[in-house]
Amino acid sequence: MTSAYNKNWTDFNRYIRRNRTRFLIRQVPKVIWMTGLSGAGKTTLAIALEEEIQKKGFFVKIFDGDIIREGINKDLMFTKEDRIENIRRIAEVTKLFLDTGVVIICSFISPTNEVRDMAKEIIGEDRFIEVFVNCPLEICEQRDVKGLYKKVRKGEIKNFTGIDSPYEPPEHPDVEIKTNENTVKQSIKDLVKQIVPKIKYNSK
Repeated sequence: MTSAYNKNWTDFNRYIRRNRTRFLIRQVPKVIWMTGLSGAGKTTLAIALEEEIQKKGFFVKIFDGDIIREGINKDLMFTKEDRIENIRRIAEVTKLFLDTGVVIICSFISPTNEVRDMAKEIIGEDRFIEVFVNCPLEICEQRDVKGLYKKVRKGEIKNFTGIDSPYEPPEHPDVEIKTNENTVKQSIKDLVKQIVPKIKYNSK
């Protein structure tokens, strides 16, 4: 019996073959790597960005931290070593998808320059767009959309990025979006304006 995962993978491959020419003449395969604290708005922006650039005719897929942690990385914890391995696996999978011509949006805290540089090296610097979703810790904690900060303060979660585990802001991100200063609508408008020229095929 074919598993649901294998069926989804087969369907995806068929879609790629059927539409390869159509989207390859429109786009340059890139990874849009969103980094930022939990609660900064990475997933919200990733979903909205996917919708907006799909409207423009691009073929895009999202990889999100929560989904990956439930699947291929469910055996990993939150030690430094496991965090590095988490990003390494994500980068390797992302690279495989990029090789089919797809634009990938990655939404991961990826807390240190070390792990982001590793991902960039695996994927390729020329195919890597680093987006810093910048939001102060106190605002992220006020939002606490997943209730994680509350659990951290109660001592129920250890090694949480931004509290008892460090987050290193990117020194020179390709794009920076300050979600504490702009609405989602404005943030997406800015993202689209900066991202589309980087993924749009230019025949000239």
